[in-house]
Amino acid sequence: MKKGRLEAFSDGVIAIIITIMVLELKIPHGSDIKALLPLYPIFLSYVLSFIYVGIYWNNHHHTMQVVESVNGTILWANMHLLFWLSLIPFVTGWMGENNFARWPVTCYGIVLIMNGIAYGILMFLLIRHHGKNSLLAKAVGKDWKGNISILIYAVAIAISWFNSNVSFALYIVVACIWFIPDKRIEKRIVGEDSHVKNKSF
Repeated sequence: MKKGRLEAFSDGVIAIIITIMVLELKIPHGSDIKALLPLYPIFLSYVLSFIYVGIYWNNHHHTMQVVESVNGTILWANMHLLFWLSLIPFVTGWMGENNFARWPVTCYGIVLIMNGIAYGILMFLLIRHHGKNSLLAKAVGKDWKGNISILIYAVAIAISWFNSNVSFALYIVVACIWFIPDKRIEKRIVGEDSHVKNKSF
């Protein structure tokens, strides 16, 4: 089956997730700059989560550029990913409202690691559907960034029981790793196009 509806539905859900997060930012009671200080942890949590959702949207978008078709299993894997993404606004608000306390930070990490696992499952199924010699399989490769991210999330969750601020810093580290544009798929597309053009001459 075609990929169009999966891509459109995912874009819509991600847009709603971002909207829900920004609606959680409460208007301060006061007109001076000091009125914003209590909102600092809430705003910081929002910024980090916005970046994470943006990263997932960017990667999902780039992945769909090389996906030719999907099947029922892939549709459910995509829904699984969207489920964990949809929990980001909840744990974001909880963590910000409680000044990065242990349990909210722990649960934030659990949601992040489940998002990473869900995205990995989606990639695995897409590659299996298109074949090991597909453009997507060649672009993803061993996915060291994904594996390292899962490891850092696991470490951060464990550390959150002793120092939740260090855990939050590790979540920022993973965001920085992925914030740097991932050119693997773009390079493969450009390389494939060049190969096709050269063969045509």
